[in-house]
Amino acid sequence: MAIATPQPLRNASIHLAHTAVDAAPVRYCLYARKSSEDDERQAMSIESQVKEMQALAKREGLDVAEVRRESHSAKASGKRPVYSQLLRDVGTGMFGGILTWAPDRLSRNAGDLGSVVDLMDQGCLKEIRCHSQRFTNNPNEKFLLMILCSQAKLENDNRGLNVKRGQRARAEQGYRPCTPPVGYLTERKPGETKSRVVPDPVRAPFIRQIYEKVACERRSGRWLYDWMYEQGFLSRGGKRLSLSMVFTILHNPYYTGRFEYPVGSGSWYQGDFEPIVPQQLYDDVQRLLERAPFPEWGAKEFAFTRLLKCGTCGSGITADEKHKTLKSGKVNRYVYYRCTHTRNRHCKEPPVKEEELIEQLIKLLDTLDLNASAVKRKIDDEFERFSRFAADVLEIKDERKAKKISQRKYVEYLLRRGTMEEKRELLSALKNRLMLGGGIIRLAKNGNEAEFPA
Repeated sequence: MAIATPQPLRNASIHLAHTAVDAAPVRYCLYARKSSEDDERQAMSIESQVKEMQALAKREGLDVAEVRRESHSAKASGKRPVYSQLLRDVGTGMFGGILTWAPDRLSRNAGDLGSVVDLMDQGCLKEIRCHSQRFTNNPNEKFLLMILCSQAKLENDNRGLNVKRGQRARAEQGYRPCTPPVGYLTERKPGETKSRVVPDPVRAPFIRQIYEKVACERRSGRWLYDWMYEQGFLSRGGKRLSLSMVFTILHNPYYTGRFEYPVGSGSWYQGDFEPIVPQQLYDDVQRLLERAPFPEWGAKEFAFTRLLKCGTCGSGITADEKHKTLKSGKVNRYVYYRCTHTRNRHCKEPPVKEEELIEQLIKLLDTLDLNASAVKRKIDDEFERFSRFAADVLEIKDERKAKKISQRKYVEYLLRRGTMEEKRELLSALKNRLMLGGGIIRLAKNGNEAEFPA
């Protein structure tokens, strides 16, 4: 006969079981973080944090299963890979506690703070131990944790406002709060607390000359690029200026003694430094550099672009469209294919008319073994479709009559009168294997495209 357990004894045993579960040791992960940004340069180094918290763990008898280090800002939510992985591991039960120097090591933004509190609410995160504080799944302790992390976020936000205010004040004093452009240097005399901007004695005369060469000699940006290279002009870092940098210099109003800060804000300031270029000279250059707006990139498509490479330098092949009005009023359209000059700006590859290109492609396809190529399969498919059309629609029952058109004539028709999609589909099997060298279309040897001089 079974003897029933008294109700008080049953409740006591359940309480003891829960106490045993709650008393199970918590596995901690020691997380140490230091931002790589200037706003936290005064924070303890990572190794110092680790040393202090390991000493705390030894005194308190805490089980530190792993130490994780990270050098990353905590301003933005979800941007720290080590910390994000730590939260995932806490959620899976790998760790029950986090050991860190201070609450702001974990979070300086609302998103990460919410993730930590959510893990506490789910019972996954039992405890957060800091150097002088302890946070558990207790309403008061969670509230204190949120206050401390929110205070860290407030400090970040206020610091950003203070920095911007300081930058505006610096701009109002005549100094753009960033590195001056090429042609200027920053210097600080002994005894002075602030640096000042002065013309570079080596590069400033070159800046003035390129403005004068555009305004007086009508020189192009590409000519200036070559001229500066011949003169041995280098940036402060010892590098040659790119062509785009030459145009950036020509469009920079900083050289006139005025600057806009921030760029695009419409707020202009008079600089407290010596101008290199007079305002009138700058305005003359801007008028000469004005040009009609470019058409939208990629607005025009040509049949054989992206299918050819320059056989001289290995650059891609692009196309130009020209129109000529005849005396009769008719407008003829001409398309020329030429090298893009991306790999060699001085490539001498001549342009080729589209009609000449098509003639060469037809002859080239005649020399190929089409039986082993995808082009042959495409042609066969088209002939099969044409045969069905001739038999079913045109009611041409004579098979020889239906196939009177040769493969060569079909290829010729497609290249001359086919749509752009049909031309591309026909040559897609030979994509990146066709080269235009010396005005002649040829196949790359053994399919190798890397046979051009760099």
